[in-house]
Amino acid sequence: MADEIRRMTAELARDPASLVFLQLGDALRLQGQLDAAARVARSGLERYPDRPDALDLYARVLADAGNRRAARETWERILTLAPRHVGALKGLAYLAYRERDYDAALDLLEMALSEDPADQAVVLALQTARAAAERQDAEFRVRTGADIFAGIEGADHAILLLDARGLVLGGVLRDLRGLVVSEAVAAYVAGAAQEAERAARVLELGAWQTLECEGTEGHLHVSPPASDTILLVQRDRAVPAGRVALLARRAAAAARAWLEAQAG
Repeated sequence: MADEIRRMTAELARDPASLVFLQLGDALRLQGQLDAAARVARSGLERYPDRPDALDLYARVLADAGNRRAARETWERILTLAPRHVGALKGLAYLAYRERDYDAALDLLEMALSEDPADQAVVLALQTARAAAERQDAEFRVRTGADIFAGIEGADHAILLLDARGLVLGGVLRDLRGLVVSEAVAAYVAGAAQEAERAARVLELGAWQTLECEGTEGHLHVSPPASDTILLVQRDRAVPAGRVALLARRAAAAARAWLEAQAG
């Protein structure tokens, strides 16, 4: 590589207008000689200020040097000159990936691949970005409680998990109009659970197990799936109370599994 760099340097010295600066600058960049690479790239841009591959070289040097903002601006400038420039798309995808914006990275890489389906670097980058996006989605589901009750009837509107203070941990509760009322109901249910605990303690009944409420339009089943947590399951009047209790047991098992994953 050193011999090749010397050869290209000599060629550029003989002919300052030579496009060999593109290869020379990239070779220097790959060798970690970023200052030298930047000088070569800037010198080339003085002669070819609107040449996309010259701008791309400079953006890659900037990115390697940690100047992501300037690199982004340079790659975005390329796209104003050549809207589907593969190098710029790859570069912006790299920045998006570093910022954990995997959806944006995937969009950019897919555009790049549509322009050059044979680019194996893009193929590998897509695989990496997809894997990262999947991990991020899984982390989000665990962190936010999304999908705790996936596969259980009513998971999208009638099961709610909260802590003893009334903070919603997962699930969702909707009223008859379809409006989300999770936060409001959680506060009331937490208070009711505290009163049930106090009453059971005064009466020496042991730890409370369930609260059941039958209304004209439906049932509520409240239980503590684990310490300091409360589970609420709601069903309409057409569903027998025994069926509601069975669904509550399934939801409680799912809640405990999620809480254990959180603790781990």
